[in-house]
This record gives sequence, structure tokens and C-alpha cells, in this order.
Amino acid sequence: MSLRNTLYVLLLSMAVWLPVQASEKAAAPGAQYVELSPSFVGTIGPGPRIQYMKVDVALRANDPTAVERIQYHDPLIRNSLVSLFGRQTPEGLATLEGKEQLKKQALEAVRAVLEEEEGKPLVDDLLFTNLVTQ
Repeated sequence: MSLRNTLYVLLLSMAVWLPVQASEKAAAPGAQYVELSPSFVGTIGPGPRIQYMKVDVALRANDPTAVERIQYHDPLIRNSLVSLFGRQTPEGLATLEGKEQLKKQALEAVRAVLEEEEGKPLVDDLLFTNLVTQ
């Protein structure tokens, strides 16, 4: 085989091999997101005027096997979050700091449920994909 043919075969094999490598990297497991659906909707505050809160929550897990366990415990997680959201006040949610504090408390509540049920927290982060008070 001539040098030219050898280089041609080498280039062809690289052209096939490089896309395979790229697709393997793209398929590598990473963060998985679990949307808690439906949205959390309820009243907040003690006052005579009724005020509402709507929250959409997503949970991030870096372990792909955790997603199934999180979905299995969805009723317990939702119960814990409904209780937490029901204790909020409009004043507490009026600032960015208040919303960040609620996010931290919600993550702790979710982790506590999963720690009790599964022996480990499973969730790495909690995101509010929507938070509206009215």
C-alpha cells in the first residue's frame, strides 16, 4: 500500500471515529431535572385580603438513578413543600433575599424527606422556574 493510500485510509477512519467520540461525550450522564407538576398554588398571609402564590419547582440530581426515586417520593415531597409554602407571607417574599431564603428552606425540606426515605438526600439543587405572588 502506498503512503498516499495509507494516509487516505487513516483520514477516513478519523472522520468516522471523531463523531463517535463526540456523541459518547454528549450522551454522558450529567445533571437530571425533575419538574414537580402540577404547579404549587395556594394562599399566603394571614390578612383579611386573600393573596395567592404560584410556584413551579424543578429538582436537580447529578445521579441519573436518583430521578426514579425522586419521582416515587413525589407525594411526600409535595406535602412537605405545600406545608412550607403555606407558611409564607407576602412581606417575606417581597425581596430577593426572601425568595432565596425560601429556596434554601425548600431544598432542605426536600432533602430531609429523601434522607428519611432513601438514606441519602439525592437532590443537589432546587430551582424555582416560576414564582408569582398576587
